[in-house]
Amino acid sequence: MTSRLLRYVPLLLLASLALGLFYATRAPAAATVPVPSLDAMHTAPGQQVIVLAGGCFWGIQAVFLHTKGVTHAVAGYSGGTAETANYETVSGHGTGHAESVQVTFDPSKITVGQLLQVYFASHDPTELNRQGPDSGPQYRSSIFFSTPEQEKIAKSYIAQLNAAHVYHDPIVTEVVPLKSFYPAEGYHQNYLASHMDQPYIAINDLPKLANLKTQFPALYKN
Repeated sequence: MTSRLLRYVPLLLLASLALGLFYATRAPAAATVPVPSLDAMHTAPGQQVIVLAGGCFWGIQAVFLHTKGVTHAVAGYSGGTAETANYETVSGHGTGHAESVQVTFDPSKITVGQLLQVYFASHDPTELNRQGPDSGPQYRSSIFFSTPEQEKIAKSYIAQLNAAHVYHDPIVTEVVPLKSFYPAEGYHQNYLASHMDQPYIAINDLPKLANLKTQFPALYKN
């Protein structure tokens, strides 16, 4: 029995590699995004919260955990109600929730515009209700703002990116008020760090971290 199973190991490895290459060829190259023309720097230390959704929250959370000026990045759900804020129900596509990351940051150390630069360079904002291999409204691109200043900067930056034709297609990212955020289950938190050998993480999320380090070296932290 053992020898028979061993004969299939190369086939399984080849199948895994083929699947990885399939998704890798579908993944768009990270865009080089310009500095926002509208931004705001605060001199006094403090804390602000903005919630960002751009596909599976594993990769987006990892990116912001490695961004200087960010004090907390929590994976969770935003856009729906408390009763449906769990992974199994959200995966059913009908809750209104998006897989999101609650980003708490010090606006005297990193601006909203810089956060949005990192955000737009970490996913494809032209994909409607999907991101890479994941499809459904829970994977939509969304900015949930908590202050009028965040809303103004986000809308201005989207207009700037569209005008500069940074992407081949128009940006579909929604900019909506933050009404509520619900942390995801514990096993989703900092998922990338303990699952770096998973093909999904290696293909879809580790490149996001590499891009952060390459494109924004001044903002990257270990």
